[in-house]
Amino acid sequence: MYKSHTCGELTAKHLDQEVTLAGWVHRRRDHGGVTFIDLRDRFGMVQIVSNTDLYPEAHKIMEPVRSEWVIQAKGWVRRRPEGTFNPEMSTGEIEVEVREVKILNPAKTPPIYINKEEEVDEQVRLRYRYLDLRKERMRRNLVLRHQVVKFIRDYLDRNGFLEVETPILFKTTPEGARDYLVPSRVHPGEFYALPQSPQQLKQLLMVAGVERYFQIARCFRDEDQRGDRQPEFTQLDLEMSFVEREDVMRLTEDLFTRLVAEIVPGKRVLESPWPRFTYDEVMRRFGKDSPDIRFGMELIDITDLAAGSGFRVFEEIAESGGHVRGIKARGLGDYSRRQIEELIEFVAQYAAKGLAYIALTSAGEQRSSFAKYLPEETLTEIARRFEAESGDLLLFVAARPEVTFESLGRLREFLGDRLGLRDPEALGFCWVVDFPFVVWNEAEKRWDPSHHLFTSPMPEDAPLLDSEPGRARGQQYDMVLNGYEVGGGSIRIHNRELQARVFELIGLETEVAQERFGHILEAFEYGTPPHGGIASGIDRICMILAGETNIREVIAFPKNQNARDVMAGAPSRVEDEQLEELHIELDV
Repeated sequence: MYKSHTCGELTAKHLDQEVTLAGWVHRRRDHGGVTFIDLRDRFGMVQIVSNTDLYPEAHKIMEPVRSEWVIQAKGWVRRRPEGTFNPEMSTGEIEVEVREVKILNPAKTPPIYINKEEEVDEQVRLRYRYLDLRKERMRRNLVLRHQVVKFIRDYLDRNGFLEVETPILFKTTPEGARDYLVPSRVHPGEFYALPQSPQQLKQLLMVAGVERYFQIARCFRDEDQRGDRQPEFTQLDLEMSFVEREDVMRLTEDLFTRLVAEIVPGKRVLESPWPRFTYDEVMRRFGKDSPDIRFGMELIDITDLAAGSGFRVFEEIAESGGHVRGIKARGLGDYSRRQIEELIEFVAQYAAKGLAYIALTSAGEQRSSFAKYLPEETLTEIARRFEAESGDLLLFVAARPEVTFESLGRLREFLGDRLGLRDPEALGFCWVVDFPFVVWNEAEKRWDPSHHLFTSPMPEDAPLLDSEPGRARGQQYDMVLNGYEVGGGSIRIHNRELQARVFELIGLETEVAQERFGHILEAFEYGTPPHGGIASGIDRICMILAGETNIREVIAFPKNQNARDVMAGAPSRVEDEQLEELHIELDV
């Protein structure tokens, strides 16, 4: 071994011991005949000292050493002189008096700083990701991710689960996003697909009698990128036999509540047990089905007041079946016209054509874009519903329900950040249940599953599939944390007849269903137990626990916003010979 100890483990208990260290030069300070180096490895940092009077040969070797050189140092652990202790370092009481130094590898000047945090263009960070990962922040994120996954594995092992790997090369069975396709050389013209999830395979494991399965699964979806998405991602995938919805939710809640307590004890789960909301309730209160419950500022409905109010915009929306809703931003009543225009531009991104407002200034005055059109009694009722006071800013959107919900839901979170209401140390877990079983696809004139094809309807709602499918609820549940959906699951269909009814409802022809899903339909004929499960996003959960706002910060080698690996240059062209072997001709 090149080292007898790690750089982070040395303390006063090692005084006067001879040690051998190896690592990277984090920082170098030359004080004439004495050189100080902060030596870093994955486990921490320690100060080493060379003195030309004590060990001139070692000191001479240290002279050319610069940041990020890799060196080995041998010497004795000494207590730092009085007044030079560094409480910021776990090794801050001691230093290593170096008697022998070996340069293991010099380094060019890095294109990014390793020894200090600074704003660096993300493309540069991703281009030199192997250097970016040396930073303390990124090291902490990798360690956190390791600890999260290890805790999950240990917890599920104690609870009788088997970790089973499922294939990466599988059959293309569209699940809502585009598949990544892999051409087969030995079967010309045929393709494998990378799995969007192991959904069918984990259900087949239930047919196989595994009963409790889990996997830290790699999944792939060819979809547009954003801060909480990657083309390849990792999820905790689990499935259980002979369970009801409550069983899966209870186990998942216990797993993650315990995980937080052990892995990130500085953070706190807001409520335990986690609150539960129906889909209708979260949309009504928060404007989105993945609510951030760390703060209030909930949506208030005034659609009933809009009809006959005298304000034509509100009246027309209400009469056409739209919604008029608003939020109260406490403390923003003195916003200027320019600041309100900024908010109008913000909601315009989400198809809202305007943002009406009532500003109650701290001086007791009222400014509004529409209040002059309303009767006094209507204004009084609006103020009552919003519990409005001096200093409040009331903001309203009038539009189709989906536009009203999204624009106000987004605005709520935007203002929550601006007002400092989203406590980064608080973890607002919650469950959302009772989703619609199917949603109407107006463009295609058909019903689409709101979750996936294998989700079971609520037993009491199954008769509605033939008469009023839009009223049926699915046995699905979403796990939400701080405004992100971090997990989703359901009780599955385990009966072939019911599965066939669902295929028929969503317009999937029998021949197509057989071609895509014949293997699982056949399996359902051989004694399939009731079963259900959940998939939780490891990347998103680690992002939130690490206090990051982008999942790329908790992935070792992520793709950029354009799904490109700028470090290795992928995707890239391939040789013509490779294409010929795969019987592929390009037409780009």
